[in-house]
Amino acid sequence: MKKSRNIAAALLAAAALASAAPARAAPASPWCASGKTVNFAGLNWESARFLTELMRYVLEQGYACKTEVLPGTSIAMELALARNDIQVFGEEWIGRSTAWNEAAKAGKVVALGDIIKDSSEGWYVPEYLVKGDARRGIKASAPGLRSVADLPRYKDLFMDDEEPDKGRFLNCPTGWTCQGVNTQKLKAYGMQDSYVNFRPGTGPALDAAIASAVQRGRPVLFYYWSPTAMMGRYKFIRLEEPAFSQACWETLTNPNNGKPCGTVNPPNRLRVGVSRVFHDADPVLRALFEQINVPVDLLNAMLAEREAKKLEAPALARLFLQRQPAIWRAWVPPEVAARIAATLK
Repeated sequence: MKKSRNIAAALLAAAALASAAPARAAPASPWCASGKTVNFAGLNWESARFLTELMRYVLEQGYACKTEVLPGTSIAMELALARNDIQVFGEEWIGRSTAWNEAAKAGKVVALGDIIKDSSEGWYVPEYLVKGDARRGIKASAPGLRSVADLPRYKDLFMDDEEPDKGRFLNCPTGWTCQGVNTQKLKAYGMQDSYVNFRPGTGPALDAAIASAVQRGRPVLFYYWSPTAMMGRYKFIRLEEPAFSQACWETLTNPNNGKPCGTVNPPNRLRVGVSRVFHDADPVLRALFEQINVPVDLLNAMLAEREAKKLEAPALARLFLQRQPAIWRAWVPPEVAARIAATLK
């Protein structure tokens, strides 16, 4: 009996100690615990700025990290990542950059997670051209427009101001990779004689031309991509293209190919790029970057709100964290989530 009482007392004591013990702390980041700064690429497009600030907030408030942003072109930042001068490239479009491809092949950089799924790029028209817009009193002027193959018969709808016998296709600015691809596509789709290959001088000029046409309810045919504020502000329809073919894609990316064949752009992989040194040194933050994902429709809407309210990227990141706890809490351990949540009140 005495032995039983001793066992019971021991069990009660153990239970009391367990209940008094603090909750298990989340694993610390080895990189940050050693006092090192996590350097991010200072990328200059809107979705990448937002994602960079979102990751910085999570690292600083959830993992007690010091972070910095180093500005530079995307190619310069990819080269810096390969040297471990920076540790994180917030939105890497996998396979699109020679600098990234060579560094990845050499094992100097690593892609983690899928930070944005279902991103898209292609040729678009406003939804009201195909479906109309009763609220604005706009009737559908191209109800049969579905595919790039339909475009030659709609050239008058997209009439170019300077060459009225042709339609106008708004391409990317000269110097952008997509400008060369779209120029080849115009050849592949037999549109050289029916459409002007119009290249705006800058990205903002492209945006202004699209927005002006949409606000006036006018026809406009253009190349675009997501995630972007433009896709969050307006309703567009992406025109159908032939199924993806790697062989045809290679003819589109080669400006010297005189007989390109058409294909939809390859699927996008938007991932977090990290240096190999950082990847191998910090399994805790590596696991975080594997988990981070922002739904593309939500991101488009957030970017449109940023534009409308003139918000800076850090303010937009905080707004996202305040509004979307169900999304970001899935990225981190409960203890980290609690620390972040405490800063958002």
